[in-house]
Amino acid sequence: MEVRAKKHLGQHFLKDKNIAQKIADSLLLNTPTILEIGAGTGVLTQFLKKKENTKLLVSEVDDESIEYLIENDIISKEDIVGDFLKLNLAALFKTQVAIIGNFPYNISSQIVFKTIENKELIPEFAGMFQKEVAERICASPGNKQYGIISVLTQAYYNTEYLFTVDENVFTPPPRVKSGVIRLSRKEDSNLGCNEKLFKQLIKTSFNTRRKMLRVSLKRIIGANEILKDSFYQKRPEQLSVQEFITMTNAIESALKS
Repeated sequence: MEVRAKKHLGQHFLKDKNIAQKIADSLLLNTPTILEIGAGTGVLTQFLKKKENTKLLVSEVDDESIEYLIENDIISKEDIVGDFLKLNLAALFKTQVAIIGNFPYNISSQIVFKTIENKELIPEFAGMFQKEVAERICASPGNKQYGIISVLTQAYYNTEYLFTVDENVFTPPPRVKSGVIRLSRKEDSNLGCNEKLFKQLIKTSFNTRRKMLRVSLKRIIGANEILKDSFYQKRPEQLSVQEFITMTNAIESALKS
C-alpha cells in the first residue's frame, strides 16, 4: 500500500536512508526504551530497531502509516502508543526513555515543551525540525533567534545543532531546509529558583522582546524599586539562562518584601 503525506499532519516522509542512519546514530545513551515520534513509512524506524538492548516504541496517529508499518513488519501493533502530545509519559514509562523522530513541523515545538515537562524521564532527545526551529532551540544569547524555547530548553538540556538536511530527501519535499539537533539532559536539573516564576518571567519578557525588562516586567512586579537597577535596562535576548535564574530569585525576594 502507499502512504499519502497529509498536510494537516505536517507530514514529509524521509526517503534518504543515509540521513536516517545519521539521525539514528545521534542517540548516544543506552536507554532502556526509545520512543520514535512520527514514524511515517518507517525509514528511520528500521535503523532504530537495530539498536541492541533497547525496546523501541512508536508514536503515530496516521492510520495509513500505522497500517503500512504493521503490514510490512516494521513495527508490531503492540509497540504503537498513539499521540505523543496526549500520552501520560509518567504512567507509560517506568524507566528512562530517549525521544527521537523526524518530527511533524506543525507540532515540533509542542514536542519539545512536553519533553521539558517530563525531563526526569527523558535524558536524551534527538530529531529533525524545520531548520529555523532547530536553530532557535540551540540559539545563544544575543542572537535574534534566541527566545522562549531557547531559554526553557537550555535551562535543562545541553543543546547541539548536528547537521542540516536538504529538501530533496523528503516526499513531498518541504519548502524549507531541515536541521537535526540533540538534547542531552544536564546532570543537575534543579535550577535553584522558583521554576513557575522563572517560566512566567521568560514568557512575559519575550512576549514584548523589543522592550526593556523594566517595562515588560511591570505587569508582574508593578513599579517596584528593583526595576530601577541597571540590569533591567536590558532586553530579554541579552540574558543567559543563569541571568534569568538570578533575576527570578531577585524578583521573588522583591515580591515578598
